[in-house]
Amino acid sequence: MNERRCVDVVILTYRPDERFMEELKRLGKQDYPIGQIHVINTESGQFPEEAESLPGVSVTHILPQEFDHGATRDMGFALSKAEILVFMTQDALPADRKLIGELVKPLLASKRVGVSYARQLPEEGCDEIERYTRRYNYPKKSRIKDQSDLKELGIKTFFCSDVCAAYRRDIYQKMGGFTKRTIFNEDMIMAARMVKAGYQVAYTAEARVFHSHNYSGRKQFQRNFDLAVSQADHPEIFAGIRSESEGIRLVMNTAEYLIRRRRWHLIPALLYKSGCKYLGYKAGQNYRKMPLWLVKKCSASVEYWQKP
Repeated sequence: MNERRCVDVVILTYRPDERFMEELKRLGKQDYPIGQIHVINTESGQFPEEAESLPGVSVTHILPQEFDHGATRDMGFALSKAEILVFMTQDALPADRKLIGELVKPLLASKRVGVSYARQLPEEGCDEIERYTRRYNYPKKSRIKDQSDLKELGIKTFFCSDVCAAYRRDIYQKMGGFTKRTIFNEDMIMAARMVKAGYQVAYTAEARVFHSHNYSGRKQFQRNFDLAVSQADHPEIFAGIRSESEGIRLVMNTAEYLIRRRRWHLIPALLYKSGCKYLGYKAGQNYRKMPLWLVKKCSASVEYWQKP
């Protein structure tokens, strides 16, 4: 790489465990130098003391009522002066020493690329449906996305994940930063603003982290409810962009994959969880018509609805 830029990492934590400490350890061994690791921890009485004493790591504690998916990450930009900020979650494990270097390459190669996000690999023990979903959403081939891809990709043009994503500070600031109050989906909202402003989103498959979940049907319902709420709150971005068809395509492709693998016994689980996703999404689209007590039941982010 011909040039190096100052790169900081921001990690949001809540009740971090040994996996978080392993994440810090792997980040400390990256080939591309990291200036500072800023940890923003939502207080829960559970935080490893050894993390606060690690060189190059600074920890900021906030109260649970202060946390917001957008505003808290924006705080990360305020804590850092780096030209490029990498945002990660506490359960994203770098797959190798090249993660940071590969992730920032698209940002250094073109001034039009505003964000670069990493490939998420399934964990050991990940169920087969989730394993295929990871392969579907995070393929082996990298891609640069912009407005010209909207007709082909639809809402996938805006797909981005702050599980592990690098942002250029200058373009981030031009976009006004992360929305300061959002239940979820701050990464796609920012990516969409960049695309609509003429910038590009890079999916960088060479930058890899281990990250996956075996969510229950209930959890899938709640996550898709929150996803739809975020889209309903931002019609200036998501109105008129096809979304549900992408979900149907994923279900059909997953079913074909299971049939090819002779995993017919997993089809009922696929249909059940897909149904939960769909119902959660439709409920979230219409959350304004629902009483608050029911909204809280449907959401994975109860604290969000308790804020003014």
